[in-house]
Amino acid sequence: MTRLKPLAVTIAIIVLVSLALIGLLSLTRGTPLRRVVYGPLTTPPQVSDSAFRDIMALFSGVHLERGNRVEQLLNGDGTYPKFWADLRSARRSIAVQMYFSKPGKVADTLAAILSERARAGVRVLLLFDAFGSQSLKQSWADALKKAGVEVAMLRKLNWYSINNASDRSHVRVTVVDGHIGYTGGFGIADYWLGRGHAKDEWRETNARFSGPAVMELQAAFAAAWAEATGELIVGDAFFPRDAFHAASSDVDTLGLTRPVVAGLLYTAPTTGSTPAERFLALSISGARRTLYIANSYFVPDDDFRRGLILAAKRGVDVRILTVSDETDVRTTWYAGRARYESLLRGGVRIYEYQPTMMHAKTVVSDGIWASIGSMNFDNRSLAFNNESNLVVWDPGFGATMNATFLDDLRYSREIHLAEFKRRPITERLIELSASILSRLL
Repeated sequence: MTRLKPLAVTIAIIVLVSLALIGLLSLTRGTPLRRVVYGPLTTPPQVSDSAFRDIMALFSGVHLERGNRVEQLLNGDGTYPKFWADLRSARRSIAVQMYFSKPGKVADTLAAILSERARAGVRVLLLFDAFGSQSLKQSWADALKKAGVEVAMLRKLNWYSINNASDRSHVRVTVVDGHIGYTGGFGIADYWLGRGHAKDEWRETNARFSGPAVMELQAAFAAAWAEATGELIVGDAFFPRDAFHAASSDVDTLGLTRPVVAGLLYTAPTTGSTPAERFLALSISGARRTLYIANSYFVPDDDFRRGLILAAKRGVDVRILTVSDETDVRTTWYAGRARYESLLRGGVRIYEYQPTMMHAKTVVSDGIWASIGSMNFDNRSLAFNNESNLVVWDPGFGATMNATFLDDLRYSREIHLAEFKRRPITERLIELSASILSRLL
């Protein structure tokens, strides 16, 4: 037996090194899509063309349908009052999935409402990403379970799953009675409260909607719930038959009167190019007049920078709104700034939001193609995370989002190339160091 010990140690070392390498390769992989190419004698379809919607459906899985009613919600003041009211209105089911959560007023309010609804006989499912919501206390979850709320953690971190440790579920899902849906960038933490114009009151954009897209959002939740619990939820409580098509009751539910064409972008890690990457590449290539991107973690790789610059060179007004030094992740901010010079030289305009952390993730192209959700403009969102974005094809809604974007510029500082090139060498070195880690961010 003594002679086997060196062999056992050697095998153990080989296994550990192999696992480390697998984990490293997984953590640093990117997506391989370099450009959007069209055949001879054809021009890329613009976002206003129906052919664009068909191509988008094929390559990203976004199936746009009529009969959705969508409301843009800004910041905590514009989101939580309606969010709490909708949760309190539940009669059959509530499904909530969040990435980031921490103790505080928002968490306590959520717990109180969900507990009351569960005691009233509503089936309440609450799902958290095990990494993003690890700061929640066990006693908080235990009190919910005692009230009848079903609580689950998704993708718990274990040594034997190190190769998948970077694959997180970053989605935001809330569905009430199968008829009202929410997604966006918000979470369960107190810095999402407020107006988004003061320090510690994050600037956020979310979507509240009804119609067929809600069923897509519910299906995204059901897939994650099945992964976490082994239970695949079906039936009228979560998927009411009338919710698969536009219903007259949806007008009263949301207080909106005009339906729009919309669908859900739900992305997941995969081998090769991802739906998230294909969605973003097609959205950039389809712009003809304006392309307004607001994103809190803006770290585009070489290929996406090239796509943005090509759009600017063909006459598109390309503007990026991102964070300032008020960011919550300075490494990502520095990595993004390392890319500013090439973008500015290529005609892309860049703005940094000044009052507070800017956490919104939106795209609006030509005032008609719009997206609100959880997806960031970095390698982590494009290659590693599950993400959820509501996509809307409508000139009225696009005009609303254009107005919001332009209003945010009033609170932002535009970065000019000549001035930016004069930044200290110390900042350049920090940016370079952060940029080396960009695939991990």
